[in-house]
Amino acid sequence: MANAVGLLAGYALDRALGDPRRWHPVAGFGQAAGALERRLYRPDRTAGAAFTALAVGGPVLLGAVAAAATRHRPVTRAVLVAAGTWTVLGGRTLRHEATVMGRTLRNGDLPAARRRLGHLCGRDPSTLGESELARATVESVAENTSDAVVAPLLWGAVAGLPGLLGYRAANTLDAMVGHRSTRYARFGTPAARLDDALNLVPSRLTGLLTIAVTPVAHGDRQRAWQVWRRDRNDHPSPNAGQCEAAMAGALGVRLGGRNIYFGRSEVRPFLGDGPRPEARHLKRAARISGAVGLAAVGLAAAYPVTLGRLVGAVSRRALVGAARRRGPVAAAGERGPAGAAGGVAVRGSGR
Repeated sequence: MANAVGLLAGYALDRALGDPRRWHPVAGFGQAAGALERRLYRPDRTAGAAFTALAVGGPVLLGAVAAAATRHRPVTRAVLVAAGTWTVLGGRTLRHEATVMGRTLRNGDLPAARRRLGHLCGRDPSTLGESELARATVESVAENTSDAVVAPLLWGAVAGLPGLLGYRAANTLDAMVGHRSTRYARFGTPAARLDDALNLVPSRLTGLLTIAVTPVAHGDRQRAWQVWRRDRNDHPSPNAGQCEAAMAGALGVRLGGRNIYFGRSEVRPFLGDGPRPEARHLKRAARISGAVGLAAVGLAAAYPVTLGRLVGAVSRRALVGAARRRGPVAAAGERGPAGAAGGVAVRGSGR
């Protein structure tokens, strides 16, 4: 119950206040990870794996210690989960950036819109016109609704504080070193693969929730479902296509095409049917993102007090049964105050 209350409170804080303007913990983590990278960097995957393990393991351990320390303090646990949730979410900021971009494009201020694109993605905006700027924004909103809203809530529901902090650490590392540059072609692979794995379920849930809430933006739910089923696996990313295809269907636009980054370019397959995005589509995309976030926090808050309790009970029963099968001596040791049963109780309460 403490985790559920904390997730709801943290989501409400993000919705009302957005990201902290100063001393953002994620920015501090990024600086620490950058310093660690400079010490460990070598152009191979072994060094990248060590870097990823240390950079993600630290926040996970911190979350686990905090969860254990608040095992019998539900109010403190709820406050910590609320603070962690607010820290790792980015829904309000994402919607704000999409809204500002739409307003800037409607005013015809392309130079300002190009400068603004860096708040959403890493593409080179110098030659982009209205349609390409709008497309980049829609695609960023679609993907980041999963990365910055649904995935943190899902991992917070399943694993409490360690899940919240660990997911945000992995996702931040992917943004830092997971891209296909010369420096990070091998070193960044472990971080990129970890982020892919952690987003497999959240991205698909985001796609389904996008379809479900399509009517809030005056979209066609059946069309969104058809486009999602047809195009979601065409994207080179195992996760981004799930979100972008659903958003393309919901808005009735066609996404994909040539993306120009600083020093490289990629050609992405087309997702969806209809015209290319325009400024008028960005407000609708932001509305869909907000509705998906509301649905996701509802599911996340329900998990710890429904399915999470069932999973915890089954896990505890299985471990007690295994202890009994090993014999009375082992079972007695397991029941001691420092035994494995204590650890199981901590994990169960953390959900």
